[in-house]
Amino acid sequence: MEATTPVVLVHGFWHGSWCWSLVGEQLASRGVASVAVDLDGHGLKSRSPRSRWGRPFDAEAFAVEPSPVAGITASSAAASLVEQVRRIGSGRPCLVVAHSMGGTVATAAAEQAPELFAELMYVTAFAPVSGAPTAQYLRMPENAGEMVASGLSADPASVGALRYDTGDSDRRAVIRETFYNDVTDEVTAEAAISLLTTDAPAGVPSEPITVTAERYGSIPHSYVVCTRDNAIRPTLQRLMIREIDAISAQPTTVVEMDSSHSPFLSRPTALADVIHVAHRAIHRHDRSRTAGARPGPGSHERTAS
Repeated sequence: MEATTPVVLVHGFWHGSWCWSLVGEQLASRGVASVAVDLDGHGLKSRSPRSRWGRPFDAEAFAVEPSPVAGITASSAAASLVEQVRRIGSGRPCLVVAHSMGGTVATAAAEQAPELFAELMYVTAFAPVSGAPTAQYLRMPENAGEMVASGLSADPASVGALRYDTGDSDRRAVIRETFYNDVTDEVTAEAAISLLTTDAPAGVPSEPITVTAERYGSIPHSYVVCTRDNAIRPTLQRLMIREIDAISAQPTTVVEMDSSHSPFLSRPTALADVIHVAHRAIHRHDRSRTAGARPGPGSHERTAS
């Protein structure tokens, strides 16, 4: 039986492997094997400040308590991701799909171990390939209108984390509009907010990442632009695509989706279709290479259904 390329699903800040559940079901129905992983500081690797669970809740203590995940950096999280991808693929290249700040970690991981990446697909994700830290992208004019900062409950520079208080009803409303503004299922949206990790390590966006054409630029890239995103604005997404193209051996394949920041919840079928198309393209390329034929030029754009 022919081994197929595994798909590794990487979440963004505050989320975890759980957010890919609906997409994973859709991929399985198409015969595509996928594994969603938890990044350092998230999911089963998360740790919350003690004040988060204090009763009565002390908002002032919550705003100043140092984060238990403050020591995590983009490089350290990338090293962990590399080992996860290596283990999942048994050393063979995987299709790595990264969302939001997971794109920063995946970018660093692709530079560390390009041989493990059959393709890196960004889903409305950060791709800091210019040498600037992701935090600088957050403040660019192209990201005007983003709502992430307005939902924070502490100074990231002070506590070492981007901290959310999901128990505050006003902040929950902001988080809903930031990440899930087109998730029509109220139960799903509320469940997602309740599952968010409290602290996301500030060391990830604050670290500059250096990538090279020889390593990062040698692997294929694709990008799913989400046109209704209130966390990473579409203009910033397109700027990062241009920067990827400046260092890559081949142009980025671009798909546009009429979606919020979280298409894995609002449009899981359409997103699974995009991943499936990329997965099939990898296998066509592999079969052509095995047969000794040169693959034809790929399309610069795919269509989201």
